[in-house]
Amino acid sequence: MLKEKDLKLIDLKGISKTEIEEQINNFKNGFPFAQLDRPAVKGDGILVVDGEEEDYFYDLYTNSKNDLNITKFVPASGAASRMFKDLFTFFGKFDAKNDDFAKFIEENKLKSVKEFFCKVENFAFYKELIQVIKDAGVNFDEQNENEKKVTLLDYLLTEKGLNYGNKPKGILAFHFYYTKYRTAVAEHLVEGARYATGANRKVNIHFTISEDHRQWFEELVESKIAKYQKVFNVVYNVEYSYQLESTDTIAVDMNNEPFEEDGDILFRPGGHGALINNLDTIDADMIFIKNIDNVVPDHIKDVTVKSKRVLGGVLLAATEVINNYQNRFASGDYTELTIESVDKFFKNKLSIKLPESFYSLSLKEKATYMQSVLDRPVRVCGMVKNEGEPGGGPFWIKDTKGMETLQIVESAQIDMADADQVAKLKQSTHFNPVDIVCNTKNWMGKSFDLSKFIDKNTGFISEKSKNGRDLKALERPGLWNGAMADWNTIFVQVPSLTFNPVKTVNDLLRAEHQSSKVATA
Repeated sequence: MLKEKDLKLIDLKGISKTEIEEQINNFKNGFPFAQLDRPAVKGDGILVVDGEEEDYFYDLYTNSKNDLNITKFVPASGAASRMFKDLFTFFGKFDAKNDDFAKFIEENKLKSVKEFFCKVENFAFYKELIQVIKDAGVNFDEQNENEKKVTLLDYLLTEKGLNYGNKPKGILAFHFYYTKYRTAVAEHLVEGARYATGANRKVNIHFTISEDHRQWFEELVESKIAKYQKVFNVVYNVEYSYQLESTDTIAVDMNNEPFEEDGDILFRPGGHGALINNLDTIDADMIFIKNIDNVVPDHIKDVTVKSKRVLGGVLLAATEVINNYQNRFASGDYTELTIESVDKFFKNKLSIKLPESFYSLSLKEKATYMQSVLDRPVRVCGMVKNEGEPGGGPFWIKDTKGMETLQIVESAQIDMADADQVAKLKQSTHFNPVDIVCNTKNWMGKSFDLSKFIDKNTGFISEKSKNGRDLKALERPGLWNGAMADWNTIFVQVPSLTFNPVKTVNDLLRAEHQSSKVATA
C-alpha cells in the first residue's frame, strides 16, 4: 500500500508507519459514536455560582494570582478567508457593468453581501480601507454604486489593499475606538493584562499560529506592547508556536487507499486537536484557553474579566482539595471516612460518578483507584446558555467501565439515526464557547504528559475534495473534546456576553462588537 517514497515522506514529517496504518484503519472502520446518557444542565453537571459564592471565587483568584505563573493560550492559526466566503463569491461573479445588484443578490442567495454593503461604514476597518483606496489614486467618489462595491472588495480582500482575504483573523481590525481600531490580537493583549497578570506583573500569552503568518503577528505585537505595558503596569511575554507537521493526517480516496497528488500521498492538518501538543509544552500553574475571535470592546470587557477570575477561583479551590487528598493518600490515609469524603467530592464538585464495582473493593483498592482518578489534569469550562449557536455542548457520558463523566460533545460525534440520542441532543441547555482555565500539573508540581489523557476513539472523518476529486480527511480528537476526554472537568455557567465569536465578517456588525467608548489603551 505504501511505497518507498511514501515511507520517506512519512519519516520526514516525523510520523511513524504504525500511526499511518492506524489512521487508515480509522478510515476503514470509522469512529464509534458518543453515547449520551443525558445533557449536563443546571444542578446536574453545570455549576451556577452567584452571590457570596461568586465573590468568594473571584477574591480567591484575585488574591492568589500574583503568586502564580499564568499563561493565556490562544489558538490563532486560522486564516480570515472563511470570514469573507460570500464576499469572495460576489467579487468573483458580479459584473459591475451589466449585473443588477438586487437581482444578483436574490438569484445567488447572498443576503449577507447586501447587509455588508448597507452597513460597510460601521466596520472598524472602513476608514483605513477608504484611505488605502484614495492613496492608490482611485477616484472612488466618481464611481457608480456597482463600481464602488467592486472597488471596496478589491482593496479589502486582495494584495492591492488591506489583503484581508489572505491574512490571519487575529490581525484584522475588529473594534473601532473613535480615532483608532483594535485587532483581535490587541484585544487579547488588553484582556491578558486585566485578568492573567501573574507573578512579577508578567502576562504570558501564547499564540498558536501558521508559520507563514509569524511576521504579521510579531510586527503587530511589537507595535502595541510598549504602550500597553505602561498603561497596565505589566510585562508581556508573548510566544508563538505552530501546529507540528507530525500531527498531520493522511488523506484517502473513497476506497480508503492513500490519496495521491502528483504522485505523492496527500497529508492534511489534523485539526485543532493537534494543539494538545502545543499546550503540553507550556510550563504554568494555570492556563486560560480562549479562541482568537472571541473578544469584545473595552466598554463591555468587565463582564469577561470578572467571569475569567471566577473560573480561575473555581479551579484553584478544586486543585487545593485534590492536592490535599493526594497528600493524605500518599501518607497512608485509607480510612473509610477519607474514602467517603473523596467520593462526595467526586460527585458534588467533579461530577464523577464511580462505577458500582468500585464499592465492593477493599479500602486500599478504593484509595488506589481514587488516586488514579485524582491524578489527572483539571479543567474548568465556562458554558453559556444555548441560543442556537452551532457547535459542541456539555453532556454526561458513561464509559465502558460504567463511570459517568462530563464531556464536551460535538454534533458530528452523535448518531443522528438514533432517535433517543437525537432527543438527548435536543434537550441540551448549554453550549461550549471554548472558555477554559486548566491546571496541567499534578499534586507534586510535575507537569502531566497530556498525550496520556486523549480518547483516540473521538476523531472525525469528513468528505472533502481536491482538484475535483473526492477524498476523506481525518481530524484528531478535538482539543476540548477527545483530547481532554480523560481530564477532570468542572462545567460552570458563564454570562452569554462572554461569548461573541466572529465567524463571518458580518458578525462584527453585532452590537457587542460596535464600540462607542474610549479605549483603555
